[in-house]
Amino acid sequence: MSSIYQTLKEEAFEANMQIPKRGLAIYTWGNVSAFDKAKGVFAIKPSGVPYDTMKVDDIVVVDLELNKVEGNLNPSSDTPTHAELYKKFEGIGGITHTHSPYATSWAQACKGIPLLGTTHADHSANAVVCTPMIKKDAVERAYEKETGILIADTFLNPKKVGALNYDGTPLKKLVPIENPMVLVAGHGPFTWGTNADKSVYNAAVLEEIAKMAWVTMTVNPAWKPLPDYVVDKHYQRKHGKNAYYGQR
Repeated sequence: MSSIYQTLKEEAFEANMQIPKRGLAIYTWGNVSAFDKAKGVFAIKPSGVPYDTMKVDDIVVVDLELNKVEGNLNPSSDTPTHAELYKKFEGIGGITHTHSPYATSWAQACKGIPLLGTTHADHSANAVVCTPMIKKDAVERAYEKETGILIADTFLNPKKVGALNYDGTPLKKLVPIENPMVLVAGHGPFTWGTNADKSVYNAAVLEEIAKMAWVTMTVNPAWKPLPDYVVDKHYQRKHGKNAYYGQR
C-alpha cells in the first residue's frame, strides 16, 4: 500500500541523489529535505546511510516538532536545523546541507563571499553571508536546533547576533528566498529553494561561486566587488518583474 507521503519521499530521495552526482559531498556528508507545508511535515535523508545504498523507503518523514511520522531509520542529525528554517523562512520547500570543499573552506575561514561577478549576480543580488560563530552555550543546549536559529537570526535579525558583511560592516536584514544560501561559520553551507531539487541546484551554484571567488582573489589580490549597476542588471533580467532571461 502506497504511503500518503510517497511523493514527498521520492522528491527528497531524488534530490539527495543529486549530492554525489554533482560532487557536492562524499560518503554521507550531506542531506536534503523536502517540505509539505499543507501537511506540516518534511522528508529527509536518514542519518549515516550512504547514497549508493539508500532507497526511497529509507527516507524519513518528520513533523516540525521533530516527531517521526513515517520511517524505520533515524533521520539526519541535522533535522532540527531544517525544522527551524522551515518554521522561520517563508516560501521555502526544500533545504540542502553539504560539506562541498570550496563553500566549506569559506565557512571554515568564517568569511562571507563578496559578489565579484555576473555568475553570482544571476542568482543573488547580495554577497553570500557567513553566520557568526555559534556560542558555546548554544552548542551545549541544542546544537542542531541552535544552528537553525542562528541562520534564521542572521537573515531576519542580524543585529541580535552581530552578523557582519564580508567587509566587516553590520549586516542588514535579508529576504531568505531572494538569498537562498548561507555559510555557517566553522561548519559549512546550507541552501534552500521552493522545492528540494531547487535547493540542491542552489548548493551546486554556491560551490561554483565559492570556487570562482577563491580563484579571482588569487589571480587579483586587489579585487573589487562587481559594480551595483551590473549586479542589478543581471539579477533583474532573471528575477525582476520584467525578466527576459530564458523562454516564456
